[in-house]
Amino acid sequence: MHLAIAGNIGSGKTTLTGLLSKHYSWDAHFEDVDMNPYLNNFYEDMQRWSFNLQVYFLNSRFRQIIDIRKSGKSVIQDRTIYEDAYIFAPNLHSMGLMTSRDFDNYSSLFELMNSFIQAPDLLIYLRATVPTLVNQIQKRGRDYENSIRLDYLKRLNERYEAWISTYNQGKLLIIDVDNINIPGNPEDLGMVINKIDAEIHGLF
Repeated sequence: MHLAIAGNIGSGKTTLTGLLSKHYSWDAHFEDVDMNPYLNNFYEDMQRWSFNLQVYFLNSRFRQIIDIRKSGKSVIQDRTIYEDAYIFAPNLHSMGLMTSRDFDNYSSLFELMNSFIQAPDLLIYLRATVPTLVNQIQKRGRDYENSIRLDYLKRLNERYEAWISTYNQGKLLIIDVDNINIPGNPEDLGMVINKIDAEIHGLF
């Protein structure tokens, strides 16, 4: 079983991945933010480092998916390869922070990788408005995220909604996180788990 959690920066993907991993006793595959050699540079100079960063993420995510399939274990994955290709890279390109030459090269690489992988059995999308995202980002206090602008988060949200509205590669569960507190309220977590269980049992 391969579950993947998608959502904007600050939507609660990593927290939910950890909680579900514990609940189901499944392996968790987290985004390796701390090990990413480009992230700090990217937030200091997006135009210079956007292509390097996106290729690093693409490589990392592709490797993760291959490992998940090879392991034969049930896994919960924090963020998907699709978000890099359909949201973050096109957004950087449209903002003039990635050249068309680099974007075309990146897109071609993604299309090749995509032909070798399977979609997750269930994609969970955490939908959140910008105020919720900002609140969560401020709470966790990562230095490099201090410079993220509101219009950047808004653009990403618009792209997420456009992608999710056409997602057809497998089962999809949308969770609105604005009015729930998954880490702080056991009832809210229970409600999310019940929804996931209903989807999972439909897979067998």
